[in-house]
Amino acid sequence: MKTPPWLDKILYPFAHHTLQLAQGQLHYVDEGTGEAIVFVHGTPTWSFVWRQQIKALSRQYRCIAPDHMGFGLSDTPADADFTPEAHAERLEKLIEQLQLKQITLVVHDFGGPIALQYALRHPDNVKNLILLNTWMWSLEEERNIQKVSRFMSGGIGRFLYLKLGFSAKVLLPQGYHEKKHLTKDIRQHYQKPLSTSTSRAGTWAFAKALHQANPYFNTLWQQHEKLRNINKLILWGEKDKLLPLHFLDRWEQTFTDAEVKRLNAGHFLQEEKGGEVADAIKAFVAQQ
Repeated sequence: MKTPPWLDKILYPFAHHTLQLAQGQLHYVDEGTGEAIVFVHGTPTWSFVWRQQIKALSRQYRCIAPDHMGFGLSDTPADADFTPEAHAERLEKLIEQLQLKQITLVVHDFGGPIALQYALRHPDNVKNLILLNTWMWSLEEERNIQKVSRFMSGGIGRFLYLKLGFSAKVLLPQGYHEKKHLTKDIRQHYQKPLSTSTSRAGTWAFAKALHQANPYFNTLWQQHEKLRNINKLILWGEKDKLLPLHFLDRWEQTFTDAEVKRLNAGHFLQEEKGGEVADAIKAFVAQQ
């Protein structure tokens, strides 16, 4: 595939790879050799959000980072299914196509309920789970999240997301504790892939999924015991304005043996604390 003119090859110096699926092309990064680490992003981000970790870890590991359909450099087909379940199925196809074994899954935001379905289905093939500000349970009891999601599902929300680019222009900055990390160049790399109404369909689908996908999220959580024997590291930005801190409490109370590292960062801790996140992942994977 051709590199878009807005993509800075110094910030994102990775070769392009694509997987042809029925609904279109799925773009992914595949850098380095060794044990496989699969990085799974949320919204409104793409594999670009993991660039600092990939640069550091690909010296010793094979780092794979897909762009979900409708995000980053992947296609945004008009008839595509952008639900978390559909993204989960596509991720599983990619892992199978690349024949990855004994993988480390690194998940953030919606990447949790997307990638953790694979871990639940194939716990024997997941060596490590690394969780960054994410969840995999029904959000029904989160009244504020439900209220906002239902509002965003209507006509005004559709206009905000598809016409005004609400996700990248408004929500993304709120995910930073220190705005200095969201430079003009970085901001551009999140806004450019979402520069048209059509290209923003995936972000709007995620806004709706916060309430529409609760049955799916609940199904995942009902199976959480299947993850019990997988090594776990939790990296959490404590200044997150998008996901409540009690999500971390739930993870800790459920998986008491998980290693936990709290960081003075917002929702996008892999941006604000790029080196610390990379070092923590490297140390954790090396000791398993």
